[in-house]
Amino acid sequence: MDKDIIAQRFRTLRESARLSQAKLSQELDVKQPLIARYETAINLPSYPILLKYADYFDVSTDYLLGRTDRPQGKLYDYNPQSIANNPQMKEFVEMCFDPNSSVNAKLKDALLKLLEESKN
Repeated sequence: MDKDIIAQRFRTLRESARLSQAKLSQELDVKQPLIARYETAINLPSYPILLKYADYFDVSTDYLLGRTDRPQGKLYDYNPQSIANNPQMKEFVEMCFDPNSSVNAKLKDALLKLLEESKN
């Protein structure tokens, strides 16, 4: 592991989210001086800390460790053929429409078809 790459990625993610070290320490339940030591390559993060960063910023641990330059996390991982069957997407679509509307089902179907077409 390259401590400098990890430090740079940790700092860049935090700064791009416009978070101070103090605010991020609250969000991740990690002491602020420890975040500073990660960002200056003094300490290497433990496995649980890597997971906290990866989940919080939705990036892969491989990205944090410098094994890839592609930050894609869980939210990026989708199969365009099954987007209409994605429970999170269905929940989102349900929130978008009034269930009492007579055209509700047609609107939902149209949106799901558009989503599928846009991913192809």
